[in-house]
Amino acid sequence: MQRQKSSTLVVLFLIFVALGVSAYYYPILPEKMVTHWGAGGEPNRFTGKSFGAFMIPVMIAVLFLLFQFLPMIDPLARNYKKFRKYYNGFIVAITAFLFYVHALMILWNVGVRFNMSTLMIIPIAALFFFIGVLLDHVEQNWFVGIRTPWTLSSKEVWSKTNKMGATLFKFAGLIALVGLFFGENGIFFVVIPAVSVAFYTIIYSYFVYRKTKK
Repeated sequence: MQRQKSSTLVVLFLIFVALGVSAYYYPILPEKMVTHWGAGGEPNRFTGKSFGAFMIPVMIAVLFLLFQFLPMIDPLARNYKKFRKYYNGFIVAITAFLFYVHALMILWNVGVRFNMSTLMIIPIAALFFFIGVLLDHVEQNWFVGIRTPWTLSSKEVWSKTNKMGATLFKFAGLIALVGLFFGENGIFFVVIPAVSVAFYTIIYSYFVYRKTKK
């Protein structure tokens, strides 16, 4: 309970800081803000100032409420107690990640220039690692983890698939770091491993299920 309270305080603190940063820089932000960058780090999407300035803080708040709500409606809610500290840790990790993106977006829109793709690689790699940590401990539920018809039908398949996913996501985080040495092509070291892990774990869960039934 104490850990949950601590993680909640951290998330609320980051939300208020993000809102404060937006409010502070709001007067000098452009009327059309850059909110998305391409693989090479070039701006390719714009939005209005009011929406762009507060988009991510609001997103963080909504996600935080959603993460608090999910265990309440999950038919397997009792299992969250077994991995709650890792669940809370992941909430903090995703909040910190979005806060970082928000800070970079505000800085860019007030005139600070940098390569967005390069600066995103390390936090994405860290997020992959945190996903791996969560998957290593997650128990069967309907909302968190690698959920396929086969993992939800068998505790054994759930355990083996998520353990495999944990290892692969941690490895994907390490591969993502290699992208730091490939300039604008570095983003491919992030995207390709993530997509590959997602597809592989789905297929893996099916074959593990077939094997257990035999």
